[in-house]
Amino acid sequence: MTEPALPLLYAQHLARDRRRSAHTVRAYEATAVRLVAFLQAHWGAPATPATLAAISTADLRAFLAHRRNEGLGNASAARELSAVRGFLKFAAGDAAELPRLRGPRVKRGVPRPISPAEAVALAETVAEEASEPWIAARDWAVLLLLYGAGLRIGEAAGLTGAVLPLGDTLRVTGKRDKTRNVPLLPQVRAAIEAYVSASPWGVARDAPLFRGAKGGPMPPGAIRKAVRAARTALGLSDRTTPHALRHSFATHLLGRGADLRALQELLGHASLSSTQIYTAVDAAHLLDVYRNAHPRA
Repeated sequence: MTEPALPLLYAQHLARDRRRSAHTVRAYEATAVRLVAFLQAHWGAPATPATLAAISTADLRAFLAHRRNEGLGNASAARELSAVRGFLKFAAGDAAELPRLRGPRVKRGVPRPISPAEAVALAETVAEEASEPWIAARDWAVLLLLYGAGLRIGEAAGLTGAVLPLGDTLRVTGKRDKTRNVPLLPQVRAAIEAYVSASPWGVARDAPLFRGAKGGPMPPGAIRKAVRAARTALGLSDRTTPHALRHSFATHLLGRGADLRALQELLGHASLSSTQIYTAVDAAHLLDVYRNAHPRA
């Protein structure tokens, strides 16, 4: 088997046998192509199933160092390593003893908002690991709602088909049956519409918008479980939860000058004191920036 055929066969395996989404197939095939090209130059020999089965930890470190030099951040590098592991397992066979290499990890400390890059990487990884393309579209849409509109996971799960067709805002029912309108970014609206198109269950006005794997209401625990697996693969903190995406939504808005009262309305907080916690978090973030950037810090 020639080395250029391996990434293509892997892509076909992902699409046919693992039923991964087209986005996942493209991303993982691209990683496989990059790895094969790098190893061919690194080894000075073709990358075959036999040579891939004998890959060393030093080889993997060299590949990751090469990718980091191309500008890959921690979250993206961890996703790249996850894709590499999947490709090697396919190419070398499940019985092969592949080297273990821990991906880059994000420093842990006081609670911090997830960066935009980490939020997108998390949502992409969750979608890539979904068992069905329509579930991948669902998970992507739900996580974008949490990060892009500040919803609680229970609020997203409680949406019904009555919210369709989507407009510039979304009416959400939160705690104590309090309703509020939240703006819908075009990317979030597009993600929900893509899910609706892909869902095999249809969307009645009085039925859940987001469905579980067997067609019932989507259990919030399914998203939490998927996020736990994704944050492990990405090396993110165990504080990276679905609720942390809502937390990041609030902190990033506050950092861009949002008014506390407006933020209170967007989040659906009953009292302003619940919203004021984000001012402390934002101040902590600013202190980190100061310490890392100021020559006298």
